[in-house]
Amino acid sequence: VTFDKVNIQAKSATGFFYAFQSVKKLLPANVMAGKKDATVTEYALPLVTITDEPRFNYRGFMLDVSRHFFTVDEVKRMLDVMSYYKMNAFHWHLTEDQGWRIEIKKYPKLTEIGAWRDRTVIGRNTEEYDNTRYGGFYTQEQAKEIVKYAGERYITVIPEVDLPGHMLAALAAYPEMGCTGGPYEVCPRWGVFEDVLCIGNEKSMQFLEDVMAEIIDIFPSKYIHIGGDEAPRTRWKKCPKCQARIRTEKLKADKNHTAEDRLQSYCMTRIEKLLNSKGRQIIGWDEILEGDVAPNATVMSWRGSAGGIKAAQLGHDVIMTPNDYCYFDYYQSEDTRHEPFAIGGFVPLEKVYSLNPTASLTEEQAKHILGTQANLWTEYIPTSEQVEYMVLPRMAALAEVQWTQLEKKDYTNFTTRLAGLIGLYRRDGLNYREPFRQQADSTATEKK
Repeated sequence: VTFDKVNIQAKSATGFFYAFQSVKKLLPANVMAGKKDATVTEYALPLVTITDEPRFNYRGFMLDVSRHFFTVDEVKRMLDVMSYYKMNAFHWHLTEDQGWRIEIKKYPKLTEIGAWRDRTVIGRNTEEYDNTRYGGFYTQEQAKEIVKYAGERYITVIPEVDLPGHMLAALAAYPEMGCTGGPYEVCPRWGVFEDVLCIGNEKSMQFLEDVMAEIIDIFPSKYIHIGGDEAPRTRWKKCPKCQARIRTEKLKADKNHTAEDRLQSYCMTRIEKLLNSKGRQIIGWDEILEGDVAPNATVMSWRGSAGGIKAAQLGHDVIMTPNDYCYFDYYQSEDTRHEPFAIGGFVPLEKVYSLNPTASLTEEQAKHILGTQANLWTEYIPTSEQVEYMVLPRMAALAEVQWTQLEKKDYTNFTTRLAGLIGLYRRDGLNYREPFRQQADSTATEKK
């Protein structure tokens, strides 16, 4: 920025877009997006030279729309927030026990039945329910609209179809794909459930392949997330079809893994081969390490960093999403009485900022860390306003983890810049949590 102009140089259109985000942040907070403040005729920018590039190529945010559903416009609003922070990967969690959110034309009951639950538990899995029908889904055209909108902001949409667990919504629509045949319902509670997809049933495997064929037609992303987390083996142990599959495929137990563990690996590897044949690659949660890891899988480490460290040591690419740093559905304060009801945990702003995704790895192993991502699970987050409250300003802290070189990170410096950032949130009408309220509350408590 000189006295008479702003000059941007970049190697690509993406770089130019990110540079422009930096320019926008240099504008005073009273400059409204798209129009001038009627009382101000000139805006002063600081005279600066900024040379910048990201530390990590993958800079993600995940939104769960299955526990609670968000409209196309609400999703676009979050993409706008992501673009502000130069994030480039939107992980869209589209299927769950509590709702199937993406239209699959070959299986219309997935959205006719699977997108709607007749009741929702009140609180943390009490015995009370609201008895209100709840749901929604995106048509394929709406999903493509989201992909286009994201692409205009240089964000890739990575869809997740969670398999073989978290499938109760699908089983409610097509009960023949479960080990017991049902009856099933779109789940009104939160948690992990024993009814999962029957891997021994070839119709179930064909279902997964058919779903993936439509998913890759909607989403052009290199990666497709196929879940793999929290899939109990209980039904498979007693299911004749699953046990027959184990025998046919010669899946053997050893001291570390059961035959049923390897049955899940069979499922994941089969879907991986299909997606690889279409030029795509899979991402799976770190549970896919419990068995024979699909050979080309990228591992998303959520149960702390241990799974990611192990995967990187094995030569797999990794995206770090450790729950103790990156789960934005966790409380932002230990004083939970004055916070919106949440799932639990405690991830304050400073903890997010302190994440180093390559800690404990050698230089060679660290090359497998593609980047990091925040996850927002929405069991207790029913509105877009609450989404913003849980995300902001923690997303700013994570953005610096994703972008800033380790030796240049400085939390004290970051906090001095937060005041200006809060002004921008107010300007853009975003809901957010006051970043230093916990510190003030703690001081007041000590005085008492």
